[in-house]
Amino acid sequence: MEDALNRYRHREDAVRRKHARLAKGYVTKLDRNGVYVQVPDSKAGGMSLRVVLYAAVIFFGFKVMILTGLGEADYGASLQALSQGSLFERAGAWMMQADPLTAKLSELVSLLIT
Repeated sequence: MEDALNRYRHREDAVRRKHARLAKGYVTKLDRNGVYVQVPDSKAGGMSLRVVLYAAVIFFGFKVMILTGLGEADYGASLQALSQGSLFERAGAWMMQADPLTAKLSELVSLLIT
C-alpha cells in the first residue's frame, strides 16, 4: 500500500510540475501517434524585456538624482576618485558617467526643484 501511495505522489508531483511549466506558455503540436498535445514553450521564461527596462529607468533615475543633488563639479570629483580605485570602483565610475541623457534630465529636475 505504501508503494502505491509513493507512486501516486510521484505522478501527482510530475503533473503539478508540468502544469506549472504549461502556465508559463505552451504550443500545441501533433505527436507521432496523430494526437494533439500541449508542450511547454521553450521561449517562455528568463528575464523579460519589461524587467530590463524597469531596471534601466531606475538606474538612470538614480544617476539623475545623484547628479542633481551633488552638482556637476562634486559629481565629477566623485567619479574621478572612483576611477582611481579598484576594478569594481572603476567599473562603477564608468557606468555612472554623466551621459547626455543624464545631464539633460538633471537640468530638468533642477529646474523643477528650484
